[in-house]
Amino acid sequence: MHRKLPIFYSALLLTGVNLLLRLAGTSFQVYLSGRIGPAGIGLLQLVLSVGSFAMVAGIAGVRTATMYLTAEELGKNRPENVTRILSACFLYSILCSGGAALFLYHMAPQLAEHWIGNPETVPALRLLAAFLPASCLCSVMTGYFTAENRIGTLAAVEVGEQLCSITLTMLALKLWAGQDSGRACQCVILGSSLSGCLTLSTLVLLRNREHPKTGEPFPISRRLLQAAVPLALADVLKSGINTAENLMVPRRLAKNPAIADPLASFGTVSGMVFPILMFPACILFGLAELLIPELARCAAAGSKTRISYLTRRGLKIAMLYGMAFSGLMYLLSDSLCLRFYGSQEAGRYLRLYAPLIPMLYCDAITDAMTKGLGQQRACVRYNILTSAMDVTFLYILLPKYGMEGYFASFLITHLVNFILSLRRLLKITGEHLPAHIPTLALAATLAAIWGARRLGTVSAQCVVFLVLLFCLFTLFQVCRKEDFVWFFRLVRTRRVSPEAAKGSGAAT
Repeated sequence: MHRKLPIFYSALLLTGVNLLLRLAGTSFQVYLSGRIGPAGIGLLQLVLSVGSFAMVAGIAGVRTATMYLTAEELGKNRPENVTRILSACFLYSILCSGGAALFLYHMAPQLAEHWIGNPETVPALRLLAAFLPASCLCSVMTGYFTAENRIGTLAAVEVGEQLCSITLTMLALKLWAGQDSGRACQCVILGSSLSGCLTLSTLVLLRNREHPKTGEPFPISRRLLQAAVPLALADVLKSGINTAENLMVPRRLAKNPAIADPLASFGTVSGMVFPILMFPACILFGLAELLIPELARCAAAGSKTRISYLTRRGLKIAMLYGMAFSGLMYLLSDSLCLRFYGSQEAGRYLRLYAPLIPMLYCDAITDAMTKGLGQQRACVRYNILTSAMDVTFLYILLPKYGMEGYFASFLITHLVNFILSLRRLLKITGEHLPAHIPTLALAATLAAIWGARRLGTVSAQCVVFLVLLFCLFTLFQVCRKEDFVWFFRLVRTRRVSPEAAKGSGAAT
């Protein structure tokens, strides 16, 4: 029997790993941008968009379905059924990923010529197709280990995967790719694919070493399809629209006479600004990753009090964390982008997108909680609506307004998606969030930014901003005494009994 950490310590461990991986990934993105330039980064983003669509189609919702079904069986104290769940998920994944891989391999020339607009990307797309089934099977195993709360094991394997991917990619770039953008795409895909195969082999070996028991046969196909198919439809449709959107953006930008290099402008925002913008979110992604199986277990056990507790805490943490980093990103935008990319244009875009951080971070937590509570069909509807809106807005706005039109479309569609998801979450949990808390938090953030901007150096501005923000959060009672007591109790509480975990006071 493996020791499982409380959710707080699991989130803390996953947070540290996510920070390390995101730091390594962002540093590697900086290295790539210096090697192949903004236009090369733009081309790589287009190839990865097509690859991402194929990956989403191959996964077909099986990762979240594995987490959800495994957590359900564990919540009902039936661990012997997990082996049959994994077998069903493996079969489902092989069928879906095999079909996606065959389609991508045979359609690679047409996709490269007519969609990406560069025939040199055909080998990269076919390389993606060759490794696609293994990458999708890896999602099944990571979903299982997450539901089992085996975060330490999963964290160690993911760190090894990232280091292996970066090492192999940099080696291939140095020995073979040179300054060729097409070869650079192949190197990135080869490095990530080989490391993914290593991860799959390691996780399967670790699972087999446990000598798991197999329970009696029970109907799993319908439950698997009910959990995976709605997610698959939503993810495939959303990813397909996003891929079409990414491929459409450079072409529509080319119709704007003020933009000299559309591919470079697209690469600046998608390949430079967004990685920095979302870097701090890796802390919340660790929490979101654990909330899905945790809420599924709570729902299976009928612990409504625990669900309400996690909903309130999760949303508040995401909001306050997003407010803090929104201000920091706004103040540091020019310094970060000049230091990493030597680009003032990237700094201008980062400053433009920084105020959206609280919404984006809260949306990540909200999405995880709705999935954990079995609301996949609602996610399908919201994703279809907002993705269709995004494509429509981009098609209309880009030729006339350029990248400002891209920002407007991004803002509107993400805001609509967040409002719909939050409304659904509050409805199914019965929670009522007071409107004055986010209002006061926003006012405190704006006041802290205004005060910090009065100083000269950027480092001083950041320190003053954080001090002012903390003081104003306390003064406006956005953060209260019970919040600090809750946090210190979390730090001191190392083990929580199953009975205590069901109560509202459980802080793990």
